[in-house]
Parts: sequence; C-alpha cells; structure tokens
Amino acid sequence: MTPEDRRLSPYTGWTRAHWETLADRQLTAVRAHATERHALIDLPGPASRQGRHSDGLEGFARTFLLAGFRLARSGDTDLAGHAEWYAKGLVAGTDPRSPERWPRLTECGQAKVECASVAIALHETRPWIWDRLDEPARQRIVEWMTDMRGTEVPDNNWVWFRAVTSAFLRSVGAPWCPADIEHAVARTEEWYAGDGWYADGGVREGLGLRHFDHYSGWAMQYYPLWYCRISGPAAAPGLLSRYRDRLRRYLDDVQYLVGDGGRPLLQGRSLTYRYAALCALWTGAVFDATPLPPGRTRRLASGMLRHFTDAGAFDARGLQPLGWHGEFPALRQPYSGPGSPYWSSKGFAGLVLPAEHPVWTEREQRLPCELGDFERRLPAPGWLVRGTAADGVVRVVNHGSDHATHTTAESDDPAYARLAYATHAFPDSTDDALTDPVDSHLALLDAGGRPSHRRPLTRLHLGERTAVSRHRAHWPLGPVPAPYAHDPQPEFRLGPWITSASVLHGPLELRLARVDGPFEEPLRLRLGGYCLASDTPPATDGHPSPGVRVSRPDGLMSSVVGVRGFDRAGVTSARNANALGRHSAAPWLATSVPVEPGAVYGALVCLSGEVHGQDAVTRLRLMVTHEADGTADVRVDWGDGTQDTVRLPPL
Repeated sequence: MTPEDRRLSPYTGWTRAHWETLADRQLTAVRAHATERHALIDLPGPASRQGRHSDGLEGFARTFLLAGFRLARSGDTDLAGHAEWYAKGLVAGTDPRSPERWPRLTECGQAKVECASVAIALHETRPWIWDRLDEPARQRIVEWMTDMRGTEVPDNNWVWFRAVTSAFLRSVGAPWCPADIEHAVARTEEWYAGDGWYADGGVREGLGLRHFDHYSGWAMQYYPLWYCRISGPAAAPGLLSRYRDRLRRYLDDVQYLVGDGGRPLLQGRSLTYRYAALCALWTGAVFDATPLPPGRTRRLASGMLRHFTDAGAFDARGLQPLGWHGEFPALRQPYSGPGSPYWSSKGFAGLVLPAEHPVWTEREQRLPCELGDFERRLPAPGWLVRGTAADGVVRVVNHGSDHATHTTAESDDPAYARLAYATHAFPDSTDDALTDPVDSHLALLDAGGRPSHRRPLTRLHLGERTAVSRHRAHWPLGPVPAPYAHDPQPEFRLGPWITSASVLHGPLELRLARVDGPFEEPLRLRLGGYCLASDTPPATDGHPSPGVRVSRPDGLMSSVVGVRGFDRAGVTSARNANALGRHSAAPWLATSVPVEPGAVYGALVCLSGEVHGQDAVTRLRLMVTHEADGTADVRVDWGDGTQDTVRLPPL
C-alpha cells in the first residue's frame, strides 16, 4: 500500500499517489473479464435489461473513462499499459466485422450513454490514443459515433450524451450535429431550478421541477462543462462562464450533504455509482468553479473514496459489485448491469489536474459537519439540511421533491418520496418497502391496515427551520411496480388530504400532521422514523410516552416519541433488505383510533449518536390554536429558549 501522509492529509492520510494506485488497480482488475481484444468487459453479476452485449460495452466504456482521467497527466509514463490496452479494444469494438463489435447506437439505447464516456476518454487521451491510431481505425470510431447525431434520447441528462459526442466529432473534423448541442443547452435552461441546482428533466405541466438527486451533480453539472472543455473556443460565447457560476453556487450547498468520514447522502436512484458523487467537486476544481478551498475539496474527495474502500466497495477480486458498501443487488435499477458501478469513474476526474495543483498540495481541511452544527435551506429541491458535529450525521427533510411524473396519484419511490433522508440511514429496498412504506413515511391506514402513498406532494412552505407540504392520500389497487421497470402504475383509490410539517432543532425533528376530508371510512395515522441497518440486529427498547428506539452497536439511534395524538408504538424489522447492513429496523408510531379531521398530530423524530428523543420530549412544549379559517397555528417551545411557529392550513 502507498504510505499515508498525515502531515499533508491529517484526516484521511491519502495523497494523489493513493488515487493513482487505486485507479491502476481497478483498471487491471477488470482485464480478467475482457474479451480477447478487450472490446467488451463482461463483469460478473446480473445482466441489465439491455442484455450482456450492451453490458460488455458498458464495462469497457466506463472503465475507459477512468483510464482517460488516469492518463491525462501521466506525461510519458504508462507503466500499466492502459493506453495500448484500451486502444486495442477501441479498434475491435468499432470494427463491424469483429466478433467483439460494440452494439450500434441504433440497436441499443444504452450504447448512447456509453458513447459519451468514450468521447470524453478519447479527448483526455489524445496524445496517448487518438493521435497514435491509424486513419482507418479513427474512421471506424467516427462512423460508430455518428449514429448519435439526431438520435432520439430521453428528455433528461441524456441530451448531453449527444452534445458531448458532437463536440468530440467536431474537434476531430468529423460530421457533427449543431442541433443536438443547441437542444441540450436549451433543455438545460428549462431544468435550471436556481441556486446552482438542476433537475434531471421532468418538466411537465402542473408538476414543475421535482427530479432532484445526485444526477444534478454527476450529470447536469459535469457534462455541460466537459462539453466546453472539449469544444474550446467553438463553444458558444458565455456558456462556460454560465455553467461555472452555477456549479460554484451548487457546490456551496453540496459540501453540506456529506457526513463524517465522507459519507454521502443516501437519496435518489443509481446509488450503485457510489463515489461518482465526487464528480461535481472535481469538476469545480478543474474549471475554477468552486467556492471551496483546495484542502476541503480533497478532504471531501479522499474522505468519500476512502469511506467506500474501507467499507468493502471493492471485492476480493478488486471489482466493484452492484451495491453500496459491498454487494447488494437489490439496490440496482433494471437498467443497471455489472458494469454500471463504474460510472464511479467520474469520481476520479481530479486526476486531470496536475500534481502541483493546490487541490493536491494543500493541507486537508475539515468537513462542514466536523467544524460544528449547521443548518442549510435548499429552495430548489425543497430540502432543509441539518448536520451535527457530535455524531457526524447529516439529515435532510424533504418537502419539495418526489420524482413524480404525473399530477395525479403515483406509488411512492423509496429513494425519493420519503419525508427524510440521511447520510447514515436509508430505506429498505424490497417489495415490502414498495407496498408498505414505513421509515420516514407518513400514511393513513385503511380498515385492512394498508398504508396510503404520498407521491405527488405539493410544497406549501420552506423556512429556515420549518417546512410544510401536502399530498392526497391514495392506495394502490394492484401490484406496485418496481421503479424504472416500465411496468404500468396501478389504479388508485383516493382518500383525504394530509398536510405534514417538519420543525428542526439540532438532531431533532418535530413532525406534525393534519388530515382533511373527504373521509369515506375510518382511518388511522402512522408515522415512521429513520431505518437503521447493521450486520447485527439493532437493539430495540420502548417508552411509555409512547415511543420506541432502535440502536446500532456503534451507538447510532433512531427514535420516535409521541407528542400529540399517537398512542401506539412499534418496530418494523427485516433481513437482507438494506444496503447498509444485513439487519434493519425502523421505529413507528400510530393511532389506535380513527383520526379526527383537522386535528394536529405530532411526534419527535431523532437520528443521532448523542441525543435520544425521549430525553428531549420532556422539555418540549406544544401549543395549538385554530384561526377562523381553520388554519392550525402550532407554537413550539423547545425548553432551551428556542421557539418556532408553523402553520398547517386547511384545504
């Protein structure tokens, strides 16, 4: 192993040499699974819905991107022979007569994604690969890429796969498509939500922007700036400065979404890409588009990468399996194949910076959650963020983003529609979690005990410590499809409206709810806390408040304590359902009698390694009054001199 340097990197010990060594190890590890001439890398694991041929291209393209970043500043040194190895694969893959030929872009939609990675890697390795290829080989690569021109793509980050490919084709004097670039730029403006944040598509009449997740960073911030890097002076005037300004603002927020030791926020799809979340951080450094000091950028980057390596993201063969820390196939989406995790290669983009760049030479600086407690309001996604230094946990309460695609009822996606997410907790990923959402969820239970779903929600208020949203409760009348499985949504039975609110105080969240008609049957209310997971079963203990707490061996606790209206408590447990451990458990509260229209219900929710909600509830004081129009005014006295007020309006 490369020796640690605790003088330069007092928090991680890692230097650029560690990054280069890990890149080399990944690239050499996948070679054992390549075809004879290296064009397809058939990694072990379940196939994607595109099939093994597409997966083989994916394995090549995504690791080639890593090779591109690794070689960009290698000078004349390529001891591992990455350039020659991938050049051989490029020649074979783009030869239509080769038994290892890649699927054409007209044959396989996934190939369009991989084409962009090939384009960026070719740009970064021009002296190593493109400039050394003979003309027939170059022409075959161009011919394979030109199928991208004007091709149909989904209306989201995919528009940039076409634009980046056209930029590369233009840079080598090949036919390209101006309309593809113009379309990507125009659609990106439609998806800009302000404050540096992009939605990943999703503009629909009546819905607005609500597709927020890591794609805002590892796609919507990355591709536009790398398009400018490839295009150089050919990029439209002002485009580079526009994208730089937005990334700078975005990174000012994103630094707060990382917990102790570099744990990223667990929310959204494609989480098997792991430390691809570093992509936006490195892109900010590459384009001088970051508000972060160089030492903090490297601390965030090395911290997150080391978090995953220490947690088992690489197996005994040196491969990244589908999963989060280790292998966990249930986390994958249907479009994910065994090569998909290597989109994490984007997290190595910092290697295109020279070794003498301050991001590699300045001393590491502490993370925001290591400097002290903080709170952050993110208007674009509708999130309130709270981090606590004592336990290193970052929590996000969500009253604005759910990845909905319809103005009417949809089943909940656990990765998007929960009331809260965190760096240390994540919903279970099973069929039961789809049909019976519990953790960080608020539901009405019908006569059969079936819970309602939340999506789509409507944001009503986003303050500094308070947030309010509303949704119409609805129950699926058929099987709930897995997200992105292309299965149709079931019909839904509609119910009353639920107005929910969050009031934050350190690691505590006072979660409030009121229910307004129409009522066609008696309904009970259930509220869930954060789901904890570990490789040993979480311990459980109850309280007479009512309340219940689950805790992990490392001291992290998740608790819910009734404040108003709840009189039952329990825990939902599972095995092999959670990406963070074999055993998982989520505490919950419920009413034993039907809810009263317009009444306010409340509970204290806590995820912490230091504070327990049962201790805090003894100091909490709640006063509820109703205005003439039915609005419930809730005044909260936390018992330490802090007070908050939140309003829950009627329909």
